[in-house]
Amino acid sequence: MLSSRGLILGRAFCGLIARQSKPIKSTSIQSIRWSHAANYREGPPPASKATRIGAELVAGLMWWWILYHIFTEYEHITGEFEYPDPSSWTNAELGIPPDSEE
Repeated sequence: MLSSRGLILGRAFCGLIARQSKPIKSTSIQSIRWSHAANYREGPPPASKATRIGAELVAGLMWWWILYHIFTEYEHITGEFEYPDPSSWTNAELGIPPDSEE
């Protein structure tokens, strides 16, 4: 097992050395980007019709989900229990000392 791993590592190392020894030929002044397309001073290419329709469907489904659950399960926003009346709280419950203490 160790020898097979060493063989794979040796091949990768030889491939790396061979790639570095070859000069990169560039016919233009701009740098070459291998990872993705780049747009300099222009907008991105327009999305396909299928992508636009799919995005609209997913956005519509998301808003339906949010609004449906706000309408049917509003307790997530307003709270599950009624809010108590603050005027009915006593000073002891609020932690306020009595007026007679100095």
